[in-house]
Amino acid sequence: MQTSKQHILDRVERWPLGKLWVFGIKQAWAAIFGGLMLAAIVVTHFVELPWLARADWLFLFAIAVQIVLLLTRLEKPYEVITILVFHLVSLGMELFKTSSMIGSWSYQGDALFHAGNVPLYSGFMYAAVGSYIARSWRVLELEFTPYPKRIYTILFALAVYVNFFSHHFAPDIRLALFAWAALLYGRTWVTYRLHIARHRMPLLLAFLFIAIFIWLAENIATFSRAWLYADQLQAWHIVSLQKIGSWFLLMIISFIMIDLLHVIRKRRS
Repeated sequence: MQTSKQHILDRVERWPLGKLWVFGIKQAWAAIFGGLMLAAIVVTHFVELPWLARADWLFLFAIAVQIVLLLTRLEKPYEVITILVFHLVSLGMELFKTSSMIGSWSYQGDALFHAGNVPLYSGFMYAAVGSYIARSWRVLELEFTPYPKRIYTILFALAVYVNFFSHHFAPDIRLALFAWAALLYGRTWVTYRLHIARHRMPLLLAFLFIAIFIWLAENIATFSRAWLYADQLQAWHIVSLQKIGSWFLLMIISFIMIDLLHVIRKRRS
């Protein structure tokens, strides 16, 4: 017997460009946390809320969304753990990048919930990426073939993370990291299930598409003054296209972290 969800997907798949609609619906469902956070950023830009600073409301909203998703079983406990891990990993980079010595970007206004110059809601922006990957893994039933040896992926992730810090003081090895990513994942395909049939695409292409969408979301967030890059302080403008490359590398770090969490979870089960 078909579930109501399967029945709905059957009907949608019969629409013109039906498979594209199903793909879009599943992508939106996987990105529910990030989508809600982006919506909250836009709303609080135009609507001033009482009692607390905007950053504090965003922090409390992010926690409330996570509680609701968990209680309604729309998110699994291990996916919440993913969000916590991403929050902690990103905090180190945020503290460094927003320091007076570096000043790559900054947050406007005060906050009760903060660490240094960083409002704690900012970690949920990175966590939203992790949440999207973790949920996509489940919603789209992702599989990867062939997959590189994990020791190489771990070394790559460490190199990317270190370069986010070290390029301020030493040569930026970003181009070498792009080449390394191509060597690691150039032969890897991701297969995914839309409804009944499975489809596939090159994994590097999937990373690029996601990086572009994150860049688009980042433009909405900076326009809404959730944070501002140093060159946007005088007047807002579109975020540099070079940031797509940064998000591409950050996407791969996020993917590697989720993969390792899946491995740990399977070994414990």
